Amino acid sequence: MSQALYRKYRSRSLDEVLGQDHVTSILRRALEQGKIAHAYLLTGPRGVGKTSVARILAHEINHLPYNDDASNLDIIEIDAASNNGVDDIRALREKAQVAPVSAPKKVYIIDEVHMLSKSAFNALLKTLEEPPEHVVFILATTDADRLPATILSRVQQFFFRPIPVGIMTKQLMNIAKKEGFAIEEDAARLIAERSRGGFRDGISMLDQLSILATSDQPLTANMVTEYLGLSDATMLGNLLDSYPSDDNEKVLNIFQELENSGANSVIVSHQ
Repeated sequence: MSQALYRKYRSRSLDEVLGQDHVTSILRRALEQGKIAHAYLLTGPRGVGKTSVARILAHEINHLPYNDDASNLDIIEIDAASNNGVDDIRALREKAQVAPVSAPKKVYIIDEVHMLSKSAFNALLKTLEEPPEHVVFILATTDADRLPATILSRVQQFFFRPIPVGIMTKQLMNIAKKEGFAIEEDAARLIAERSRGGFRDGISMLDQLSILATSDQPLTANMVTEYLGLSDATMLGNLLDSYPSDDNEKVLNIFQELENSGANSVIVSHQ
């Protein structure tokens, strides 16, 4: 079974992280100066690199090379969506007291941290207030507003942004080239726009659509439009031109054309 492209092309160093220079530049400088915080919070939309940066940072803190397929006993990942109870955090606190096996620091990566229960947050707060010297916490979330202010005040926050369309378009074309198929720039841009700033979604779409490309047939914008349920740009333009309009019949006819083309109404609204 072939490896999914989003995993194959996941960033493995801060230099490989795209679209988040405002985050990686500060982290890189802190690592160079040895200024390691006891707790970090990475927040932003899904698929923009938070988990990848958390893993890279955990390895950089411990001066270890990062390989996505390898594990380390001193770097522990916890999914708060399924380990969100107070007993889970109490168990974490007990294990955190134990010294690292071989690395300088024991690093806990808690993904989707906003899913913790109120009592679990209270238990985590006690550890963040007086953390063991050998422990670093890296929290990641898509919804920082759900974190208690007491937690937010005890972490260094880094805000991840949606990936710009231009950066994602270029990366999708680079990946296609490495994978041995061609993609038109307009097609790559359509995928980038449809992914709404999420690299993971964009690369997953490219992976899905790559089967349509051949050695002499690149992936085209028309292919992307059809297979992702997007609407023809001309019809969308006609729809926009009809507003404001008193010609209800014209508007209904355009909607009928969109429906007949197989367009998804939810996707049309996003377009």
